[in-house]
Amino acid sequence: MEPKLRILIVDDEPLARRRLRRLLSEEAGVEVVAECSSAREAASVIAAERPNLLLLDVQMPQEDGFALLRSLPGELRPFVIFVTAFDHYAVEAFQVHALDYVLKPIDADRLHEAIERARVRHADSGVPDIDRRLRELLDEIAPRGHYLERILVRNPGRISFVNAEDIHWIGAEGNYVRLHLAKERYLVRQKIGTLEEQLDPRRFLRIHRSAIVNLERVKELHRLPGGDYAVMLDGGARLTMSRSYKERFEKAVGREHEAG
Repeated sequence: MEPKLRILIVDDEPLARRRLRRLLSEEAGVEVVAECSSAREAASVIAAERPNLLLLDVQMPQEDGFALLRSLPGELRPFVIFVTAFDHYAVEAFQVHALDYVLKPIDADRLHEAIERARVRHADSGVPDIDRRLRELLDEIAPRGHYLERILVRNPGRISFVNAEDIHWIGAEGNYVRLHLAKERYLVRQKIGTLEEQLDPRRFLRIHRSAIVNLERVKELHRLPGGDYAVMLDGGARLTMSRSYKERFEKAVGREHEAG
């Protein structure tokens, strides 16, 4: 009798977790031991439950899926099927290191294929080889910097992607951010601080507690009474830069000038 796959689902999106659990209920020989919405929560569950397969979201607030894997000692690292929405670099890396992944929106047949592959590996006890591949993946990603190049946008009945380089600026709206492009506007469920950490700091800079700007779109700065600055973008937008962010802005522009 084949050993049962004990699965932990790690994804910050409730709908994604619900869909994964529903699809897994149709798979024979699997047991969902728990589901977690964050890397921190998952680390505790992994230590307690010792699942042998992880369905792991790549992009999550605070710590992403890669951070979770780095935090686990080798003996606690289970097999991993990465669940990702948009990060093409991550997908290429998974392919290079022969690690499995499932793209969002999750396709039932593709998930079944990945589960079957994990089942075979688990039966063959290939943990040392899988752990080596994971370590190689984490070592490759760490020095290169892991920044978003595309952002997932959900609309009723449709999922689309926005290239980071096309964004002029980003504004905070509570637990959401609005992406401002040349003509389009997109609302994304993400806190501005979390998104800031995922964007390339050589291109995007926080200029206000509620605004991030694409440095390539900055045309002029005008000093305002009180020490703040008006930031004029080439598309016509006018933003305010708090004086507390001025030093960071000058350093970023200086780096950009040196690189040029």
